[in-house]
Amino acid sequence: MNPTTMTGPAGPHAVWLRPWQALRRADRAWLSIALLAAGLLAFDRGQLAESAVFVARSAASVLPFLLLSALTAAWVLAAGADGLIGRAFRGRAIRMVLVAAATGALSPFCSCGVIPIVAALLAMGVPLAPVMAFWLASPLMDPAMFFVTAGTLGVEFALAKAGAAIGVGMLGGFGAMLAVRAGLVGDALRPELVQRARGERFRDPADVLWRFWQEPPRAAAFRRHAVSKTLFLGKWLLLAFLLESLMLAWLPADAVAGLVGGDGFLTILSAATIGAPAYLNGYAALPLVGGLMSQGMSAGAAMAFLVGGGITSLPAMLAVWATARRAVFVLYLGFAVSGAVLAGLVAGLLL
Repeated sequence: MNPTTMTGPAGPHAVWLRPWQALRRADRAWLSIALLAAGLLAFDRGQLAESAVFVARSAASVLPFLLLSALTAAWVLAAGADGLIGRAFRGRAIRMVLVAAATGALSPFCSCGVIPIVAALLAMGVPLAPVMAFWLASPLMDPAMFFVTAGTLGVEFALAKAGAAIGVGMLGGFGAMLAVRAGLVGDALRPELVQRARGERFRDPADVLWRFWQEPPRAAAFRRHAVSKTLFLGKWLLLAFLLESLMLAWLPADAVAGLVGGDGFLTILSAATIGAPAYLNGYAALPLVGGLMSQGMSAGAAMAFLVGGGITSLPAMLAVWATARRAVFVLYLGFAVSGAVLAGLVAGLLL
């Protein structure tokens, strides 16, 4: 019997529960975006317009990396070469962690922009250790950032931050390696992002076909993987950028930085802990931190704040949570905070 036609209490309850059941089935990312937009439309239309512009600009800046990572991952998977890439890193974990940390320190990705690249690497079968090293080092430093930091905070501080980027990358890479060997981490990506569907695994090297379009099943797999990857990461990055715009408007970086002035271990710990969830644009934060240092903020606290805020933020955490499994998310967040604390302690001794 149809529950909506019942005369007993089950019928009315079933009717009233339908909207709630629809909400539970709705996509969490799109639902969150819609609710935030509706709230801004009702209470702060000016901020809604500003957030829309910010999201559009941020999405445009990250779109090339998102498409490149999605198409590359789809190509490798459709060609059946994901197994080859995964095998290429076996037996070379230590060297690959070192290379990944150094490469990350030279790459121009922010904490959100690096996530599509990370997801693509993991989907190709690249081990978590070098990916984690690249993941953590990438948002902290690049050539342009180095020169701006040197001009704002001095060459010694810039060199120390470059060393911190590589050091934190190595900490995360080797830490992830140990976690994997201890069995604490299995598959890094969430199940819906594991792009190795049954019937599409071309593991034998003889089955690798780089010109995948020559076979209709592989071409169909390429289209499916490219679309699903782009849509999944795209919606979560849009939500991340929307939250980022609200944090910039309602929680200015100078207000956050003002809480971490002073010296000592507890100050460094506070700087790393507060800096991690707070959005901190690497370039805009430099003059702010420089002003705080001139007012008594220690070099160690400044380094911890810059490293913690550079690696992650609440929007980046959200994007990571949507992409990686819980154990990987915990590792990512733990290495970000602990790496920021260690970088601050070392900077306090050297600078």
